[in-house]
Amino acid sequence: MHIVVVGLSHKTAPVEIREKLSFPSQTIGEPLNRLCTSYEINEGVIVSTCNRVEIFAVTRDAEKGLWHVKKFLSDYHNIPLEQLDEHLYSHTSEDAVKHLFRVCAGLDSMVLGEPQILGQAKDAYGYALQHKTAGVIMNKLFHKSFSVAKRIRTETKIGSNAVSISYAAVELAKKIFNSLTDKSVMLIGAGEMAELAAKHLLSSGVQEIIVANRTYEKAVEMARCFKGTPIMFREFTHYLKKVDIIIVSTAAPKYIIHPEQIEEVIKERKNRSMFFIDISVPRNVDPLINNIDNIYLYNVDDLQGVVAANLKERAKEAKEAENIINEEIDNFYRWVKSLDVVPTIVALKKKLEDIRKGEMEKALSMVNGLQEKDIQAIDAMTRAIINKIIHDPVTHLKKEANKVEGDFYIEAARRLFDLNEESLKGEEKLVEKK
Repeated sequence: MHIVVVGLSHKTAPVEIREKLSFPSQTIGEPLNRLCTSYEINEGVIVSTCNRVEIFAVTRDAEKGLWHVKKFLSDYHNIPLEQLDEHLYSHTSEDAVKHLFRVCAGLDSMVLGEPQILGQAKDAYGYALQHKTAGVIMNKLFHKSFSVAKRIRTETKIGSNAVSISYAAVELAKKIFNSLTDKSVMLIGAGEMAELAAKHLLSSGVQEIIVANRTYEKAVEMARCFKGTPIMFREFTHYLKKVDIIIVSTAAPKYIIHPEQIEEVIKERKNRSMFFIDISVPRNVDPLINNIDNIYLYNVDDLQGVVAANLKERAKEAKEAENIINEEIDNFYRWVKSLDVVPTIVALKKKLEDIRKGEMEKALSMVNGLQEKDIQAIDAMTRAIINKIIHDPVTHLKKEANKVEGDFYIEAARRLFDLNEESLKGEEKLVEKK
C-alpha cells in the first residue's frame, strides 16, 4: 500500500484557483465517497481550507494513485487537468507523510507555526471517519500527525512568539502589566486590527472594553460584540483616565491624542501605567507622549519590528521541529511497510504449506502399509524442508522491508512466488484487524 497526496496551496495557486477547487464541509461526504468508489482509491481524506486543498489517499500503486487523484479533482470541479497541473504538487510514501506532519505542525502555513491548521486537519479527518473513507492507514497517519504536532508544540517554542500585529500588541501589554485580568481597554476607531487586538485582550483576561467611534452606531455594534460600553467619539478624552490600554485605529489625518492631555490624565490616575497602541496610518498619537513617565506607546512600525524578530525566533525553532518530524517519519513508515511485508510473508508460508500438504497427500495415496509414526515422521520432515527453504527469503524480506528499496523486495517476492491479489487481500484484512 502507498500513501499519496495531491494538492495546491497559497504557495502554488492564487485565491481564484483555490476557491474553484474548494470542498464545502456541508457536502464533503459526496466527494469523499466518489473518490473512494470511482477512482481506485482505498482510503481518502480531503483537507480543504482557504489556503489549501489537499487529498491524502491510500492506493496499491503510487503512480496510478496520483493520476487518479488528479483526475478526480479535474472531473469533480469540471476543470481540465492541463489547467490545474501547473498549480498542483504531489508526494508519495515518506514524502507524503512528511508533508502532512509539516502541515499539522504549522510549518507549511502562511504564518509559520500557526495552530489553526491543526484543528482544520482534525475536522477533515473527522469527516472521512464519518463517511467511512478513512481506514487503518489513514487512521494511523492522522493520529500520528496530531501527536507529532503536539510534540513539536511541547518540545519547541514555535508557537510562543507573536507573529501578528494584533497579537504582538497583546503580548507587549502582558509584559507591561504582568497580568491583564483587572485591566480595562478603550478602542478608539473600529479598524480590523483593533478589533482583533480587542479579541486577544478579552481572551487574556481583560474585563472591560469601551468603544469610541465617529459613527456612534458602529461603536454600539462593536461594543455589543465585546459586551462593552459604547461612547460618543467626541467624549473619549473624558474616559481616558478610566482605562489602562488604549488601541487607536482611526482615519484621522493628524494626532488626536497629545502630550498635554496625557499629562493631566496620568496625574488623575496617580501615575498608574498606561499602554497606547497606535495602529493608525497616519499616526493618531503624538510620539512625544513616550516622554511621560509610566506611559508606553507602540505604533505599527514598532509592532512590525516585534513581529519580524519573533518570526526569526520561530524560524530557529522550525529547524528543531523538522528534526522531530524526520525522526517520527522513520517510526511511522516502519509500521506502514509492515502492512505490506506481513501479508506477503503469511501468503508465502500458506502457499508453500498448501503445496507441501498436496504433494504429501498425493505421495501417501500411492504407498500402502505405512504406520502412523511413519506418516508423522514424513510430515515432520517435509515441514522442516519447507521451513529451511523459506527461512532465508523471510529473513531478508523482514530486514529489507524498512529500507528505501523495501517495496522492490516485497514486489519481487510476490512475483517470484506468484502470490495472487486475492490471497494478499485476505491477509491484509487480517493484519488490519490486529
